[in-house]
Amino acid sequence: MIRKNYTTLLFVLGFISLHAQDSLYARKVINTLCSKQFAGRGYIKNGLDISAKYIVGELKKFKTQPLFNTGYYQWFDFNVNTFPRKMNVAINGKVLKPGIDFIVSPGSIGFKGKFNVEKKDSVTYVANSEIPFILNLKRKLTFSVSTTCANYCAVELLNNNTFNNIKTVEVSIENKLLNKYICKNICAYVNGKDEKNDTVIMLTAHYDHLGMMGSKTYFLGANDNASGVSMLLNLVKYYTQHPPKYKTVFVFFAGEEAGLLGSKYFTEHPVFELSKIKFLINLDLLGTGDEGITVVNATEFKPQFETLKKINAEKNYVALVKPRGKAHNSDHYWFTEKGVPSFFIYTMGGIKAYHDVYDIPKTLPLTKYNAVFKLLVDFIATI
Repeated sequence: MIRKNYTTLLFVLGFISLHAQDSLYARKVINTLCSKQFAGRGYIKNGLDISAKYIVGELKKFKTQPLFNTGYYQWFDFNVNTFPRKMNVAINGKVLKPGIDFIVSPGSIGFKGKFNVEKKDSVTYVANSEIPFILNLKRKLTFSVSTTCANYCAVELLNNNTFNNIKTVEVSIENKLLNKYICKNICAYVNGKDEKNDTVIMLTAHYDHLGMMGSKTYFLGANDNASGVSMLLNLVKYYTQHPPKYKTVFVFFAGEEAGLLGSKYFTEHPVFELSKIKFLINLDLLGTGDEGITVVNATEFKPQFETLKKINAEKNYVALVKPRGKAHNSDHYWFTEKGVPSFFIYTMGGIKAYHDVYDIPKTLPLTKYNAVFKLLVDFIATI
């Protein structure tokens, strides 16, 4: 009896240790991808390239196979507007903090000088300047990426009742449009148990984020999408140790924040026939989960969604599996347009930081991270 209980205890401890390790690995990945060395996984200071090399290093460590004869990378390029150096704004002589008090509109041209401003409406001011300059008051500052550069400069100010009487603005912003910036999707696979079967399961997440705004302001993107990358790497780790039924392809997309460009390129330059993909699951914003998960395309692929809901009801993994319809909001989209059955899954609840300087690792709770991982593995087993 003692021996039996001891064996059971070892099993339970081993199970707990396994899943604790998954969370520890997730934290390690998120902290690494969000370190300042990775420069917000954007286009300044080679942040995106540094991130890609790190992910490939992890894929090699887990002994995955590269999808291409040339390695793990699928190369493509696009133009991107950046702000690599000066980022100074002062209102009525008061110097503002970039990312906290203001952001620059991502398509803005560089702008410098001190000007009087005119109030156009309750939230808009314009400067008396040769190059058009606009100030907009916003309730939340949400940064983004632009593939073009406009002939004007626009700055968004956090509307916290500080700027009720704007008279002057002093600005020094430098932009640089990078032409044909070279990016890469990162693609690996694990063979299925039946190697004669050419069916594919595809699991994806984007690894790019917003990078930097000026030389000192970082958008680290812990939830968006270091959390999704960590989940995808955890799935890589799992399936290299537990061979899946079908060949499983893992793709880490670049260019998502610039307009789903990496996934669009992949679907337009497929390595294999997209019709072989039995199902695709795209992962983004997986750092919370207090209120459950949302499944985009649930209304498009109802039998699969009902299976996912049934698994969750039986295992009680998350509080809610919420259906959502078709949406052009992440990298699953282009695959859906090509007829590939696809889900985009993200967590709900917890922190509300999004595309801002507050999306950082220490505020990311990973509340239901392990539960979502197990739900995904159980669901994939039914496909």
